Amino acid sequence: MIIPRIVIAGTHSGCGKTTIATGLMGALAARGYAVQPFKVGPDFIDPTHHAAICGRPSRNLDPFMMGEEGVLNTFKKACAGAEVAVVEGVMGMYDGLEGADTCSTAHVARILSAPVLLVVDVKGMSRSANAMLKGYASFDPSIRIEGAIFNRLGSQNHKKMIEASLSVRALGWIPKRDDLEVKSRHLGLRMAGELKDRVRLGDVISKYVDVDAIMNVAKAAGPLPGPARDATPSNSVHKVAIGVARDAAFCFYYQDNLDLLSSVAQLIYFSPMDDKLPDVDALYFGGGYPELYAKELEASRCREKLKKAIDDGMPVYAECGGLMYLCQSLAYDKDYRMAGVLPARAEMTGRIQALGYVKAESMNGSIFPEGMAMYGHEFHYSRVTCGHDARFAFRLLRGKGIKCGRDGLFEHNAIGTYTHAYFTREFVASLISAAELYNKS
Repeated sequence: MIIPRIVIAGTHSGCGKTTIATGLMGALAARGYAVQPFKVGPDFIDPTHHAAICGRPSRNLDPFMMGEEGVLNTFKKACAGAEVAVVEGVMGMYDGLEGADTCSTAHVARILSAPVLLVVDVKGMSRSANAMLKGYASFDPSIRIEGAIFNRLGSQNHKKMIEASLSVRALGWIPKRDDLEVKSRHLGLRMAGELKDRVRLGDVISKYVDVDAIMNVAKAAGPLPGPARDATPSNSVHKVAIGVARDAAFCFYYQDNLDLLSSVAQLIYFSPMDDKLPDVDALYFGGGYPELYAKELEASRCREKLKKAIDDGMPVYAECGGLMYLCQSLAYDKDYRMAGVLPARAEMTGRIQALGYVKAESMNGSIFPEGMAMYGHEFHYSRVTCGHDARFAFRLLRGKGIKCGRDGLFEHNAIGTYTHAYFTREFVASLISAAELYNKS
């Protein structure tokens, strides 16, 4: 399989990767290309910006959660019908798990045999930028840095000082502009749907970057490793329906998870703030910002119906923000009543409580079979306080979880985790089996 592709890497976090990657996607789309976007790592927010620009779901590429074969499979499947793939990196190009190469942007570029463009923030330096660039280009000979984009350029004189000692060809010079920055909050950038009247990044990139040269670099990428991926959709009959909470409060989902669920179940999207509880056999609550909409969630007609359904045995999987919603209450600016399903209280804190990858195995008692492996990521500013007799579905081999290396607080068939899981077929099969049993009861 051959697909033109390019990886947008950075020297460090905050150098402008997202601005330039999304801008490049917009510039290519404006030229008529079907652009397939990707994001290295477990991030939920950047992909919303990609999808808004490209009109195609953005996929996460994460070797820890997916494995190298999973990265390739997701890439090949998602690229069906696309003419070029743009992959936004994570952190600095060589920043991987625990100081190693694993899960770095370089690691994913190597898996995909993809050329790399390096974004260099040149604020406060001139010739030194080339020394840095030369180091990045020679650090790992297996990585092909085919060009650099210099960001936050101060002036034309600044550009001349950098050009005098270029070691890697320059494919873009972007001036410092405050209107190119996306506002952030505690979990990262704001979601794409929240931004109004944002500057058209594709126009900026088209003005200051050699988009045609970048496309030529992408076209020079060779065949992908391994056989071509069969992208034929499943024609299986869906025996159960799963309600997926999706609104401003619950908006963190991996597209691969939704695709895997939709291959075996009918997905019905709803808003726990605005809609009634759908007539389904199971529910899935992703993460998001329930604290920002706690008043609306407390007043929702969905809340009490949810508790009754769970008391009747409906299986529910809820992660992070979903976990908080299943608790008795959520403390933010005051205490708000939540669904009252789990014997616990959630509260927002002023600092980060956990950040990193999670590896877990299921324990006996929940809807998941004992010993089932689960991989994912946790990132939250809240904590959940539960009683000493709380029951947990997962034992963590890596990560923090809810309490004492445990995650997946459960009551009846409802489970709430801090882990944003990357679903496996075994995981989904267990959820579907529980939904089928509930449907027959």
